[in-house]
Amino acid sequence: MSKASRYLLHAFIIAGCVIMLYPLLWMFVSSFKENTEIFTNTSLIPHKFTFENYKQGWAGLSGVTFGTFFLNTFFLVALCIIGNLISCSMAAYAFGRLKFFLRQAFFAIMLSTLMLPFHVTVIPQYIMFNKFGWINTYLPLVMPKFLGVEAFFVFLIVQFIRSLPRELDQAAEIDGCGPIKMYLHIILPLTLPALMTTSIFTFIWTWNDFFSQLLYISNIERFPIALALRMFTDSMGDNSWGALFAMSILSLVPVFAMFIFFQRYLIEGISTGGLKG
Repeated sequence: MSKASRYLLHAFIIAGCVIMLYPLLWMFVSSFKENTEIFTNTSLIPHKFTFENYKQGWAGLSGVTFGTFFLNTFFLVALCIIGNLISCSMAAYAFGRLKFFLRQAFFAIMLSTLMLPFHVTVIPQYIMFNKFGWINTYLPLVMPKFLGVEAFFVFLIVQFIRSLPRELDQAAEIDGCGPIKMYLHIILPLTLPALMTTSIFTFIWTWNDFFSQLLYISNIERFPIALALRMFTDSMGDNSWGALFAMSILSLVPVFAMFIFFQRYLIEGISTGGLKG
């Protein structure tokens, strides 16, 4: 590739990045504008910087501060991550290493659930959880994670486990290591990149989830951030755009931090085992 072609390619990439980042930059700048200036001043330089939007947004809604919404979200995300790590790693270990009757058939059935649209199961799940008395709690969002329902993560970890040499299992068996000890002391430490990838994706997907949270949670004191942000426009209208943008910026910080600090594990987990046949 010639020098001119490289310059043209870099310019194209930079222009694409600017176009993609402009809405985020506009929202960030707008969070420091007064409400009357947000839609009248289209430039990225506010006429007057103000932190009132952050103060108003953090004060929350209906007597519940935004700090409560953050704690609710972190609590929900932590439970979902723990559930996926435990259940998906155990299911992946069974499919990847153990031999049992109809293993391939069960694995094919599990993979077929990836093609099942989410909306097909919404009504049956809601009816079931309603009969359990779990509506307006975190249980419908958390309990499925402990049952290994995330076929994507199971497949990801299975592919990673299959890339590990089986000589390790044979050496462990010679030393008297059973399936449980082999899972805890050999498989889990070696599949750390895949487990970190599972944690990162679970964090991002749960943090940004809106539909499921809207479906099952109605008490404002239990709202995660995704539902709390909607309340700024639903309850106060146009006068709360500044607070909405301010809290949206704060809600993006954990997601960016999670990706930046753990992107090495994310790339390694996908490239090493997740895409192998």
